[in-house]
Amino acid sequence: MIRPGFQPASFSHRQAGTLPALLGIEVDSLAEGTISASMEVRGDHMAPNGFLHAASVIALADTAAGHGCVAHLPEGASGFTTIELKANFLGTATSGRLAVEASLVHGGRTTQVWDAVVRDAAGKTIALFRCTQMVLWPKA
Repeated sequence: MIRPGFQPASFSHRQAGTLPALLGIEVDSLAEGTISASMEVRGDHMAPNGFLHAASVIALADTAAGHGCVAHLPEGASGFTTIELKANFLGTATSGRLAVEASLVHGGRTTQVWDAVVRDAAGKTIALFRCTQMVLWPKA
């Protein structure tokens, strides 16, 4: 269940002054168990070899999964932290808008698992991503 007050526009304020804002990541949609985001490929997203830097793709996917996680935290949880992530790179992009769709695979009391697919402007899958988030609880 999505926590009250979370909608796509609320993430812009939430990420102000952080890496996702610096990279130009925007949340496009949020629904039960899913979130999508995107970013325009820029020169500062590239590696010195002229191709999209892997960290740029991971930042996009991890941001979507993280925003999805916080929007789906169990009642009373204080936050989350990423404890594991994995990415498979299938392609690259040098221009255009990248899009990611992240889906909640497991939403438990102590962990969440999110899968994400990153696509280039033509819709070609360029990366598959999975991360596990640990749900944090206030100290008693």
